[in-house]
Amino acid sequence: MGRAQRAIDQLIGDPAQWIAAPEERPHEDVVSPLDGATIASYPICRPEDVAAAIGRARAAQASWSRIPAGERATVLTHLTALVWRNESALLDLIQAENGKARSHAFEEVSDVAMTAAHYATTGPRALRSRRVPGALPLLSHTEVNYHPVGVVGVISPWNYPFTLAISDALAALMAGNAVVIKPDSSTVLCALAAKALLVEAGLPSDLVQVVAGPGGVLGKPLVDGSDYLMFTGSTKTGRILGQQAGERLIGYSAELGGKNPLIVLDDAPMGRAVRAAVKAVTSNSGQLCISIERIYVEDSAWDRFVPAFVSAMAAVKVRGDYSWSAGMGPLISARQLETVSAHVEDARGKGATVLAGGHALPEIAPYAYAPTVLTDVTEAMMVCREETFGPVVSLYRVADAGEAIARANDSDYGLNASIWTTPSRGRTLGSAIQAGTVNVNDGYIAAWASMHAPMGGMKGSGLGRRHGENGLLKYTEPQTVATSRILPLQAPPFLSEKLWARVMKTYLRLGR
Repeated sequence: MGRAQRAIDQLIGDPAQWIAAPEERPHEDVVSPLDGATIASYPICRPEDVAAAIGRARAAQASWSRIPAGERATVLTHLTALVWRNESALLDLIQAENGKARSHAFEEVSDVAMTAAHYATTGPRALRSRRVPGALPLLSHTEVNYHPVGVVGVISPWNYPFTLAISDALAALMAGNAVVIKPDSSTVLCALAAKALLVEAGLPSDLVQVVAGPGGVLGKPLVDGSDYLMFTGSTKTGRILGQQAGERLIGYSAELGGKNPLIVLDDAPMGRAVRAAVKAVTSNSGQLCISIERIYVEDSAWDRFVPAFVSAMAAVKVRGDYSWSAGMGPLISARQLETVSAHVEDARGKGATVLAGGHALPEIAPYAYAPTVLTDVTEAMMVCREETFGPVVSLYRVADAGEAIARANDSDYGLNASIWTTPSRGRTLGSAIQAGTVNVNDGYIAAWASMHAPMGGMKGSGLGRRHGENGLLKYTEPQTVATSRILPLQAPPFLSEKLWARVMKTYLRLGR
C-alpha cells in the first residue's frame, strides 16, 4: 500500500461518506501530479445536491449559533491538536494531491493549526457585544452585537488544497455560521480530510458540507443559496462571482491573482535576500498567489545580487517524491505546465534572456518544470504583466528606490510585495507600495503568518481580508442597539424645534 492510500485510509476512509452527493453519482478520479497515478475517486455533485447541502447546513446552523462562542472555540482548540497528531498523513495527502515539496506542504499544515489556535483564542472576545459611545452622554446607551450571517459558501483552489479549504471556514464557524465548501475538482481529498478532522474535533457533521464538481456547474447554485461567499482564485472568475453575489446583495470576499514584486536595494542584506527570493519564487512551484514573479534590483546592487540569485535558482532540487530534501515539486497539471511553458517560450521568442531553467523536466515528474530566471523582458511579452503562476521570475534593473516602487506599482494587481533594505527604511518605503501585504526583508511568510493582521489584495487582487478581526467579523452582521435612557433624542415638549436646533448646534460645535 502506498503512502497516499495510507493517508486516505487514516484521514478520510471512503471519500463518498463526506461528500454531499449520492454514492451512485458518476465518479471523478483524483490523479497525483507526483507520478500520474490515480489515488482515489469521488462522486460528482449536481446543482440539486448543492441545494440539499445548503439546506442541511442551514438547519444545523440554527442551533450552532446559540452555542456560546467560548464553546465553539473548544472545537478549534481540539482541531489544532488533531492537525499536529495527523501531521505526517496530512503532509502525504497534500503532496499526493498537489505535488508540492514536503516543506511547502508543511506550510499548509502549520497554517491551519495557527489559524485554528488564533481564532480559538481571540474569537470569543472579538465576537462579544461591546459598548460604544452613545449619541448623548448619560442620556443614551449604545452597544454593538455580532450575529452570524448564516451559511457561508467557500470556493477554494487547488494550489493550497488543505489550508484554503478550511482556514476561511474556521473563522466562519467561530462566528457561528455553517459552511459549504466547493474545493477545486483536482484537490477534493484535502477538503474531505478537513471535514473529517472537524467532525472528530466535535463539530456537528451537518455544519460543514463538501460539494465536489465543476465550478461552472456548482458555483451559481452555491452563490444562490449562501448568505456570504468566500472565494480564492483567478481575478477573472472572481469578477463573475462578485457580480452574482452583488445581484443577491450578499457579502463577498475574494483573494485573487497577483504579479507580486520584490525589490532589492543597495543596502539590502544580500545573502538573506538571495535565499528568501529563491523561496518566494519557488514555493509550491510558484503556484502561490503571493509568490514573487517580478524582481527589481537597484543598479548598484545588480552585480552582487543577480549572479548569486541565478546560481541559487539553478541549484534548487526539483523532485517528485515525499522526501524532505526537495526544494520544489512539480506543477499540478498538464494545463498548468502548458501555461508556464507558453509564457517562457513567448518571452524567449521575443528576445528575453533565459539565465536559468526555461524547460520542462519530464524525467522527474509528468508536470515538472525547472526554476526559471528571465531578463531583458519587455512589455510585448506575456510574462511581463500576466500572472504566470509557476516558478518563473523576471529581473529588472532600476536606477533607485523611487523607480523600483513606481514600477512595482505599475500593475493591475496588488496582492503581496517584498522589499530588501534596512528595516526602518523598508517600513517607510513599503507603505508606498500598492499591495495588501508588504514584507520587509522577507519574501511572503512574515505577513502571511501575522495572524492578528489582515491579509488580502488591492486593485485586481481582490477585496475583503482574511486573518485578524477583519477575517472573523466579515462573517457577521453587526447590529447596533441604542437606548435613550430618559427621553427620545428629539425636541422635548417644553422646547420649540428652533430652540432645540440651537441647543444641538452648540453641543455639536463643542465637539460633544
